[in-house]
This record gives sequence, structure tokens and C-alpha cells, in this order.
Amino acid sequence: MKIKTSELSGVYGPTSKFPTETLPEIAFAGRSNVGKSSLINSLLNRKNLARTSSSPGKTVTINFYNVNEEFFLVDLPGYGYAKTSLAERAKWGKMIEKYLGTRDSLKALVLLIDIRHAPTKDDVMMFNWVVENGLTPIIVATKLDKIKRSQKDKQLKLLRDTLGIKNDIKIVPYSSETKQGREELLDILSLFL
Repeated sequence: MKIKTSELSGVYGPTSKFPTETLPEIAFAGRSNVGKSSLINSLLNRKNLARTSSSPGKTVTINFYNVNEEFFLVDLPGYGYAKTSLAERAKWGKMIEKYLGTRDSLKALVLLIDIRHAPTKDDVMMFNWVVENGLTPIIVATKLDKIKRSQKDKQLKLLRDTLGIKNDIKIVPYSSETKQGREELLDILSLFL
């Protein structure tokens, strides 16, 4: 898949109605500070389309990006940010659940997990929710450039074992810095479109 155009199409909060357009959607979810905005910018070949920040938890809305006038890439709020109030986290959780549970146009969910660490309880819970609700998760192990090459297989095994991932679920090691994994991820996404 070649990315020709990409633009922010809409920003939706807890009380917003989602768009009624029927383009296919691929959602991106992950913990706060997993590098979701950086990955989206890298994937779409844009520098600042998705806003990045040095402090986690900046994406508090559901952002729709129109890609090639063919599909929406949907950026969900990060989960698990400890410095956010329980009430705020619950509100984000309901918004994410509402989105995931009501979008007929949702074709796949990309779940981002930091390759440097074992998946958290929140990661496991999100992975299980996605699978139980009939979606095919695509796991992206972010921040690949932050570990030694010799650690990659060990960290991927830890990720697979912690989540209980079967062999039919793809894991893509990814670096937003070097764009390693970009073409593989684009190829996988094109299969869902």
C-alpha cells in the first residue's frame, strides 16, 4: 500500500457522534506513552499529523485520519496513564468501548505494545477484549530501536507468552525512528481493506 494523502478528518469526544461515512476503519490502541502518535506519523509519512508530546496521555479524543480517500486510520486515546484520575480513565474507557462496539466499518485493530517491557495488565485486558469481541488484533511491538538487536527475539517471545498469542496473530516489530516494520505493517493493513 502506498500512502498518497492523509489528513485529520475529525476529532470526537465522549459525547460526540462518530462520523456516518462508510469508509473502512482501522483503529490504533495502546497504553499512554507507547509511541502511538509517533507510529501514526511514521506510517503516514508525516511529521506532525498526530500530535506527539514528551508527557503521556495527550490523546484524549478519538481522532479520525482520512488516508488516500480510501479508509480511516482511527487513533484511540491511550489507556493506563497512572497520573490521570480514575474518573477520567473511566470516561476514556467508555469512549473506547463505545467506539469498538458500535463501528460496523471497523476492519481491524492495531494494538501497540512497547517491546522493551512485558505487556501490562491493561495490555492483556485490551488484547482479550478485542479477541472476545471478534476482532483480529494486529500487534505492533513499538520502540524497536530502543533495544539491542540480540534482545528482539527474547522480547517478542515474552510478549507472545504474556498475551497468550496464537501463531495466527501477527506481531510486527516497529521503529518510528528508523521506519523498520513500516512496509510490513502497511502490507498487513492492506489485507483488511
